Amino acid sequence: MTWLLAYVFLSLHGPGGQEIDVNPLEITSVREPQEGSEGHFPKGTRCILKMTNGNSNFVVESCPEVRRLVEERLK
Repeated sequence: MTWLLAYVFLSLHGPGGQEIDVNPLEITSVREPQEGSEGHFPKGTRCILKMTNGNSNFVVESCPEVRRLVEERLK
């Protein structure tokens, strides 16, 4: 018997230009930074992803774009 395990990752981008591969099944919440919170997040952060392990990923993609990509990957 042969088993095939497939992972479907999203390729997003951090504020420093780095590529961030995220497992969409591990995203627990997607939110925009609040106004006036610029000092709390890296400059250029447009969306904050909370993950199942408690970590956060800061990305330059907009939250609507992240949601769209997640929906496409999980179809």
